[in-house]
Amino acid sequence: QVQLVESGGDLVQPGGSLRLSCTGSGVSLTYYNIGWFRRAPGKGPEGISCIARSDRNDDMTYYVDDVKGRFIISRDKAENTVYLQMNSLKPEDTAIYSCTTGCNQERGSIVGETGAYWGQGTQVTVSS
Repeated sequence: QVQLVESGGDLVQPGGSLRLSCTGSGVSLTYYNIGWFRRAPGKGPEGISCIARSDRNDDMTYYVDDVKGRFIISRDKAENTVYLQMNSLKPEDTAIYSCTTGCNQERGSIVGETGAYWGQGTQVTVSS
C-alpha cells in the first residue's frame, strides 16, 4: 500500500522557519518527481516546488517565484523522504501543505500529474 505522510507543520511567527517532511511507504520516492503543493483558506491548490527524480534528472529543483529564495526542497534517499525547508515565512504562506509523486514545471508554474499519489497534508500557520 502506497502512502505519503507529511509532517512538520506548525504555528510560527512571521519571519520564522519550518521544515516539512514527506515520507513514503510502499513506494520509492527516488523514482518520482516529488512536488509540494499548498492550499490556502478560500483558494485553490498551488504548486510551489518540485524536485526531479534522482535516477534521470539528478534531483533538479524548481520553485515558483513566490517562494524562490525562501524555500528549499531536498531529498534524503536513505530516509525515503523529501523535505521542504521554509524560511522567512509570511502570513500569506498559511496553508495546508501536501506532497505528491508527480510534478512538472510549466511556464513558471508547478503542476501535478494525473494519477499521482498524495499525502493528507500538514497545516502551516504563520501568525503573530
